[in-house]
Amino acid sequence: MSRRTIQMDNRLYRYLLEASLREPEVLAALREETARMPGARMQTAPEQGQFMALLAQLIGARKTLEVGVFTGYSALWLALALPPEGRVVALDIDPETAAVARRYWARAGVAERIDLRLGDATASLDALLADGQAETFDFAFIDADKARYADYFERALALVRPGGLIAVDNVLWSGRVADPDPADADTAALRAFNAARRDDPRVTLSLVPIADGLTLAVKLPGAGPA
Repeated sequence: MSRRTIQMDNRLYRYLLEASLREPEVLAALREETARMPGARMQTAPEQGQFMALLAQLIGARKTLEVGVFTGYSALWLALALPPEGRVVALDIDPETAAVARRYWARAGVAERIDLRLGDATASLDALLADGQAETFDFAFIDADKARYADYFERALALVRPGGLIAVDNVLWSGRVADPDPADADTAALRAFNAARRDDPRVTLSLVPIADGLTLAVKLPGAGPA
């Protein structure tokens, strides 16, 4: 037994994947293609994608939101986890990586479940709110511009239903958030975001040390703007 999270070297990480990962072939192919692309470090880890799909199933999600799509790997995990009538609203700004995502979504047979909206994510989130979609989403995943995480989170909180789940990626930031005097804006923004969530009375919270750190926040009844 251990009183703290186990340290994971490459040997143990390989075993984790071998012992637990149930990655469909289409997801493995997408992950392999993405690994050869510029910006491949933005790829969601396979064990994290599977974990989020499990969480979506546990809460009975039918409508999910994703802020930051890249090549569509995490969105595809979620789309495959949803029931046939389920829907993913996916927001991104890059048409080139979105084209890769669309190709694999079609190959997996779930393209009709994913509503991809290209453009500024804040504007897209505001449009969803203006369209009367507040508190209609079951699950939201945020993995985009770190400096704007606070803005994305506030809008996601308005969009998810009470009892809905928001997952926020990269909150451990390769360990740099542990530096009390960060030298870059992204690290400073993530430290501020993490501190604000720790004391946020509108959610119940857990920061899970999976991949690059994943914050899980469940919206409490009556939660309003900060």
